[in-house]
Amino acid sequence: MKVILRKNVPGLGQVNDVKEVSEGYARNYLIPRGLAEIATETAIQQAQRQMQAEKEKKARQRAEAEAFAARLAALTLVFKAKAGEKGRLYGSITAQQIAEAVEHQLHQPFDKRWLELEQPLRQLGEHVIPVKLEGGVRTTLRVEIEAEV
Repeated sequence: MKVILRKNVPGLGQVNDVKEVSEGYARNYLIPRGLAEIATETAIQQAQRQMQAEKEKKARQRAEAEAFAARLAALTLVFKAKAGEKGRLYGSITAQQIAEAVEHQLHQPFDKRWLELEQPLRQLGEHVIPVKLEGGVRTTLRVEIEAEV
């Protein structure tokens, strides 16, 4: 029996995949749990349209993320902070502060979870922070920390 998956099923397939399964598996497990529906001609066409729309949406999101990544790569954020003699900050520059500065500079939402920052920044100087945007787009962001006078 042919079915169209409505949810991801481990070991079977992804959403909108058309799969051939045994009739008992479909009628007793997949269909009652809302994981699949019987594959009629109309349902197959609808699933194909949904897959195409999802592909276009992902391509559009990736293009937007790549454009945003180019803007991020060209950006250098400058923070002023109090520091000791050896360049160690009294406080730290956190991912939240960096995200807020990016939002302020680029006038676009920026999630602090996109920053791949293991520890807050605690040293004066220039830091290069890896950034992973939605859609798997990667770039870097330069942050410069200067001593406050």
